[in-house]
Amino acid sequence: MSDSTYLTTAGGHPVPDNQNSLTVGPRGPVLLEDFHLLEKNANFNRERIPERVVHAKGAGAFGYLKVTNDVTRYTKAKVFSQVGKTTEALLRFSTVAGEKGSADAERDPRGFALKLYTEEGNYDIVGNNTPIFFIRDPLKFPDFIHSQKRHPQTNCKDPNMAWDFWSFSPESLHQVTILFSDRGTPRTHRHMNGYSSHTFSWINAAGERFWVKYHFKTKQGIQNFTRQEAAEMTANDPDHATRDLFEAIDRGDFPAWRVAVQVMPEADALNYHVNPFDLTKVWPHADYPLIDVGELVLDRNPRNYFAEIEQAAFSPSNIVPGIGFSPDKMLQGRLFSYPDAHRYRLGGNYQLLPVNRPHATEVHNYQRDGAMRFDDNGGSSPNYEPNGLGGPAQATAFKEAAYGFELQGLAARWDHREGNDDYTQAGNLFRLLDAAQQARLIDNIVAALRPVRRDIQLRQLPHFYRADPRYGERIAAGLGIPMSEVPAAAGEPAGIR
Repeated sequence: MSDSTYLTTAGGHPVPDNQNSLTVGPRGPVLLEDFHLLEKNANFNRERIPERVVHAKGAGAFGYLKVTNDVTRYTKAKVFSQVGKTTEALLRFSTVAGEKGSADAERDPRGFALKLYTEEGNYDIVGNNTPIFFIRDPLKFPDFIHSQKRHPQTNCKDPNMAWDFWSFSPESLHQVTILFSDRGTPRTHRHMNGYSSHTFSWINAAGERFWVKYHFKTKQGIQNFTRQEAAEMTANDPDHATRDLFEAIDRGDFPAWRVAVQVMPEADALNYHVNPFDLTKVWPHADYPLIDVGELVLDRNPRNYFAEIEQAAFSPSNIVPGIGFSPDKMLQGRLFSYPDAHRYRLGGNYQLLPVNRPHATEVHNYQRDGAMRFDDNGGSSPNYEPNGLGGPAQATAFKEAAYGFELQGLAARWDHREGNDDYTQAGNLFRLLDAAQQARLIDNIVAALRPVRRDIQLRQLPHFYRADPRYGERIAAGLGIPMSEVPAAAGEPAGIR
């Protein structure tokens, strides 16, 4: 055995015996001076960092994004600067509400988090496999997630909690319809689409702004489980999608997605018939068709899951020149909450971890000290700015007025539900489904609502009815509830047009 392969402690000291503790005689007791025993067990006790509060169960892989179409008229971001350009990428899939040990096949939205290691810094597009979400105001996010988690007394999942929240939140109906459709149980991570969900800015070289939404269309084709198939897979192989992704890449069957965007000129947002920054709404493709950007391919599995996937930290605040934000309230809330979650879970220096550091450029800043600072901590360079010692200065060349957008109005807690149509798009989606898809949607919702308290059922049913009378009537029939008992079901349903 060469000297480079012998076992050592974390301090590099040789370990001559890794089979036996240091004891007084063959029967013990163990001595406190056995520093190798103490170090080994102390490290073991700390192997688990806090799991993510949401998106805890996940799988991921590395690959690249290749630009196939010229989109420089819309953005000057170097990642999209020329046809044929490739950029290293990391993509993490996840379930939203389940714990780290939950099953891959559970009915849940799927996270779709992309990190692009560009030469201008890391660019993260942190979305889901649905183009919308349950809520539009970040103030409600903790409440929503609590309703999807465990009951504070019983510590069990409680369908009353989820449906109680949704019944008081009509803006959730569009996403609830997607969740209980076939798309609520994707067959694998490879067989589903991804979306930025949020609206972002693209800024071109002339300083013009365009509002954009990203779409990642699976080249493997959409495949979903039925409710019964998902339940069977949950029982038989709770890690099936994690395994499928790893094995597909391992055998050279590299999954790929078509990357496209919807582009809205900045001025269109002022008078568009829906709020283009409302996370519960989609932009109809008839108004803003998809424009191809490129292809996303995954071709490398992580060498170590913990180092490269569990410690991966994504945030929509990671943008690059040529990309900006929007007035989307949920996006604005996530700009704080995501990095804050990483600082709690991984530590203040989480961006120094290899998977989170930029790979195609260098970091120059004045951030110093803190736990787990495992580089040279800036050495002898100054730790303040401005300075006359040659330290990094402001990148004034990137400062452009176009990155800001005009805001007008009274600062107040505006009722986000007032004047909002929460039913038309949900109804349109229901009517878009064919008869068999509608039947499965109704069956899935009835099965989920059946154990829920009657008062919650009666509060939720009018939402379905207002989206489409047949939608509400068929769910009520499945629950054995006469429509005469459903409040506010009579008359012209709101949102139908």
